[in-house]
Formats: sequence, structure tokens, C-alpha cells
Amino acid sequence: MLSKRFLRRTAIAGISLACVAGASLAALWELDRAFPPPLPAKLTVSTEVQDRDGQLLRAFATPDGYWRLETRLDEVDRQFVDMLVAYEDKRFWDHRGVDILALCRAAGQFATSGHIVSGGSTLSMQLARLIEPRDSRSLGSKIKQMLRAMQIERRLSKREILERYLTLAPYGGNLEGVRAASLAYFGKEPKRLTVSEAALLVALPQLPEKRRPDRNLDIAHGARDRVLARMVSAGLLGEREAARAALDDVSGLRRKLPALAAHASYAMLPKAVPGKPLQLTIRKSVQQGLEQVARDAARKLGPKLSVAMVMADARTGDILGEVGSANFFDASRSGWIDMTKVVRSPGSTLKPFIYGLAFEQGLVAQEMIIEDSPTDFGGYRPKNFDMGYQGDVSIRQALQLSLNVPAIRVLDAVGPARLTARFRQAGVNPILPVNEAPGLAIGLGGVGVTLRDLVQLYTGLANGGKMHTLHDGTEPASAERTTATILDDQAAWQIDDILSGVKPPEGAMQRGIAYKTGTSYGYRDAWSVGFDGRYVLGVWVGRADASPVPGLSGYVSAAPILFEGFVRSGLASVPLPSRPPGVFNPRREELPVTLARFGAGSDGLVQATATEPAPTIIFPPNGARVDLGTNSADATPLVLKLQGGRAPFRWLANGKPLAGIDRRRIATWQPDGTGYSTLTVIDAAGRAASVKVFVE
Repeated sequence: MLSKRFLRRTAIAGISLACVAGASLAALWELDRAFPPPLPAKLTVSTEVQDRDGQLLRAFATPDGYWRLETRLDEVDRQFVDMLVAYEDKRFWDHRGVDILALCRAAGQFATSGHIVSGGSTLSMQLARLIEPRDSRSLGSKIKQMLRAMQIERRLSKREILERYLTLAPYGGNLEGVRAASLAYFGKEPKRLTVSEAALLVALPQLPEKRRPDRNLDIAHGARDRVLARMVSAGLLGEREAARAALDDVSGLRRKLPALAAHASYAMLPKAVPGKPLQLTIRKSVQQGLEQVARDAARKLGPKLSVAMVMADARTGDILGEVGSANFFDASRSGWIDMTKVVRSPGSTLKPFIYGLAFEQGLVAQEMIIEDSPTDFGGYRPKNFDMGYQGDVSIRQALQLSLNVPAIRVLDAVGPARLTARFRQAGVNPILPVNEAPGLAIGLGGVGVTLRDLVQLYTGLANGGKMHTLHDGTEPASAERTTATILDDQAAWQIDDILSGVKPPEGAMQRGIAYKTGTSYGYRDAWSVGFDGRYVLGVWVGRADASPVPGLSGYVSAAPILFEGFVRSGLASVPLPSRPPGVFNPRREELPVTLARFGAGSDGLVQATATEPAPTIIFPPNGARVDLGTNSADATPLVLKLQGGRAPFRWLANGKPLAGIDRRRIATWQPDGTGYSTLTVIDAAGRAASVKVFVE
């Protein structure tokens, strides 16, 4: 039987040991708190610019010059992760930073062979070395690494440890992390690696410089094969699967990381927040296609010429692709200048909106005859691009052939101020000469706009007259995004129908688009803007310094790029908007006398020399909603009233003349359905007034 003294001594010893253990643990706790591992909340990684779907468009190196892309486990092939753990740290999910069994194995191998066979380092220990590089391979460094690994395990989850390792692991040169390595060596994200690719990426971090495939292809090949053999031993791969993977070539090429949308990406940099990707509205596949088209076109065009392109979704205003120059780094083309935002003369590209306003006011019809002949507009004598004249042409032909004199005749009737006011209402501010009011010259490019401005205006044509402010993600958060009406839906359809009949450039693939070209004065700028039922693409060609380029023209230089851009964008073609209800588009023989020929004077212009004030529709007021019981048996006609003007008067509803010509200032109209309608009156002097109403 144990004596009381023995029991007392045993109890005292136990208490003493417990106190020592507790003190030791407390000391270790304090040491852990006093000397924590250098684990920043966020790693310093490359700034990424992504497309609308999260795909990498461009990355910028870290301040210390490394390509280091933040990596999350769900962005990496699962088989690669399993192979990495099996190869580097098979008990990773079970240990607390240090694998005692692996250390014992490594020590035994060293004792029997006399050299290091395996290091016994866990992934946590390797992360410790990556965040706190050691000065030597001494025992003290190893012990410190083990202690750091245990500290790391206390602070991070296993998933977080893996993600940090996959972000920081060296892969040769200035590549760090599996994403940068996969993009550089395979040209793709590490989400869907082949077995061969995964094995190579597992092998590289052990000896990154020695095993770099772009420097030492044979060594890289052998390292990959050893990983494949280990995976067979670990039971992760079957022998046949590993043998097939071993037959795959190891590429000795190091690719450049994605470098798309240079101008937009650099514009985004001021918004950069460490560790948070920047995002544009651009779609990567569209951007790749447009940039390739611009590079190819610039090579054909010759030295110093550049190409800019903007493609937008007309339904949202999202810019899906934008190319500021043919090559950002080409100094001979001033590639660093973003030509999508530079104000230049638009040539004839504004003509569709001149005719659109005339359609809106009921002044023209597609088959109306207009004269193309030398004309003096108060000292302004426009000439056609080819210096020739066509004589009598239809409105449709005048726009399709981009004849200058007919366009100025129509603009003179519509009014330059009204045209520029409509542009401003749509969020586009044309730049006029200092202290000058809008004049007729704006119809032929005598005004300044940007390529973005043009594409924004044309989104209205592709979207039934409704236009959205363009945006790509670079705008300030406070930037206003608006929707405006550039033309009513009926006038927009008339322009779409005309432009869809313009002959494509020679050799271009038929796409079912409507488009317009333009050439600025002095052959400085060539333009082409086209659209289908959803997408708008604008193209500019010229020199950034605005020097003349003999032979440059919209149809020859820019239009082929437009059609190729639509094809290479990869976007499915969308049919143009369908004809809205109530659109009047008669054949020539069906035209009423007031729409048979534009103007009645000797110079072809509408003469408005009457002393009476111009006609004004006083009822219904513009924008009114009127309930006529149209869908009921007792539907009533709408009474129309006007003031001013010279009798007789011709009334038109949605471009279609009402029966008869009346000298009275009161008329009636029976709508044939509900919805928006445009009512127009033309007096004997050719002056017009219009209102838009909604019939219920």
C-alpha cells in the first residue's frame, strides 16, 4: 500500500509539471503574439482588367515587376490541386503545419543515402518560405519555417493556405502563381488543364529556373514525367492515362499575358483598388476580333495610318469592343492616342439624320424627286465628292449615293439649328467653330464629333430611334447615363431601309447591315458606321496628326474594315427593326403632288417667301394623348387645327397624305389604330409643322 508521503510527492510533482506545461504554453502563446508571421490581409498582386464576364483582358505587373495574379481554388482545375497535394504534401488536409512522418522519412533517407532525397516540407512550410524567404538552408532556418507553418495554420484555413501558395509559387522568371504560369506557358486560365499541363505545373515550383520549359525544355519534360509516374503510384492516375499524357509535347514557348483594350485599361487604372479586379463592359471575344482586324488593316493601309473602332449594343449602350489605335505601342502611328475620343470632321456620316428629320416632319418620301445640280446657298456652293452631278434623283438614291447638294437642300429646309439641337438632346455635343451658329456646312462635316459620338447617334437608328448613352466602365461613377430619342420610330425605319440598300464594298461578306460612309475635307478622315438590329460598329481611318492622306475615303478605306469587323466580332447577326405601324412608303407613281418633287423654285429649294407666319398646329398639342374610342364602333375622328401659313394646306398622317387639299385651317383625321402617330401640315409656301400624338 502506497504511503501518504509518496502520494503527496507524486501530487506535488504532477502539479509542478502542469504548471511548467502551462507556463510553457503561455510563453509560446505570447511568443506567437509577439512574433506573428508576415501575413498581410491582402497579397500584393497584379492589377487585373476584366471583361463583362470576368475574363482577363489585361494585367499590369506588380511594383516589383512580377506577374502575380490572385488565384482562388474555384478558378483552378481540381485534378491539378489533387496532384499538387499528392506530390508535395499528401497529408496536407490532416496535419497542423508540420508533417512529423514526412520529416522522419526525409531524415531516414538522408541517413541512408548521405544526401537529401526529399525535404519533408509541407505546403504550409513552403508558404512560410514564400512569404518570408530564408537566407540559408540551415537547420535553424528549417526550424523557423516549421514554427511559422504552425503559426500560419492557426490563422488561415486550409483553403486559404492553398490559395496563397497558388498565388505566390514561383514558376520561372517573373512568373508567380499558377494563373500567370498557365497563361504564359499554355495560353489559358488554369480552370481546365490537361493531365500533362497539370503535371508540369506541379513540377515547376520545386526548381523553377532549372525546369523552365522556355529555357530548358528537356529538363521540364523529364520533371513532368516524374510527376506523372508519382501520380500512378499514388493511385490518382491509371497507367494508360499517364502514358497518354506523357506523349503530349511540352511547349517551349512563353506567351505574353493577355494585353487587350489598352486605352480603356489604362484609363481604368486610377480606379484600381488593391486585390480587386477592374471590369469593363467589353466582351473579350469581340475585342480580340476587332483588334486583329485593326492590326491587319493598318498593315495594308501603310505606315503612319491608324485605325479606331467602337462596337456597341444599341439596346443598352454597352461598349462591347473599342480599339483606340491599330497598335498602342507603335510610335509611328501615335498608337498611344485614343482616336475613339478625338474630335474630327465626320464627313457625310451625319446625312442620315438630316433626312431622318425631314421624314419626321413629313417633308420627304423615299421616292420623292430631288435635284442634284450646282446650287448657291447664299454664297455656300457645295460640290459632290466626285465633282459630278446626277440631275434628278430620288431621296433614296441621294442618301445611298451620299450626294452633297441634295443633302444640303434638305438641311436648308429642316434647319441646321434643329439638327444640332436634336444631337444635343441625345447627349452628343457637336463642336462648332468659335462664335459661329450652326450652318449648312455641318451637313458635309463642318462640325467636330468623335467616333464614340457617331456610334452613339447610330445606336438610335438600330434601336427604333431610341438612343442610349455609351459607356464602357471607365466613366466616373457620377457620370449620367441617359436615354433619348434621336428620331421617331417611323423616320428611323425609313433611314434603316435606305441604308440597308447601300452596296457593300467589293469582296465584303454579306451581313444584312445598314451602313454609311464619310470622308472629311482634305482626305484627313475616313469613316464607316454600320448596324444591324442590335449592334453598331463605327470605324475611323486616318493619321493621328490629321495630315492629309491622298486617296483616303470612307467607302474604299473604312467600309471594308467595317464589314470584316462585324464578321470577326463573332456576334450573331440580328435583323434590322421591322416596319412600324402606319409607315407610309409609296411607289413613285403613288406619291401625292406635294411629295412628288422636293421644292418648287428655280434653284430646287422650297421657297418660303410668304409674308404670313409659318403654320403652327395648335390642336392637338405635341405629345398629347387622345382617346377617340378607336377600337369601338362609335370611334370619332380627331379635329386638327392650325394657325398661320398660306393656304391651301396639305395634311399628312404618318407621312401619308389625307384626302384633298383644303384652304380651311380645320381638318379631321380618322386613325386606323392606336399608338403614336405623327401629324404634319404643309402650306402653299412649302413650310411644314408637325406634332406627335398618342391615340388611345
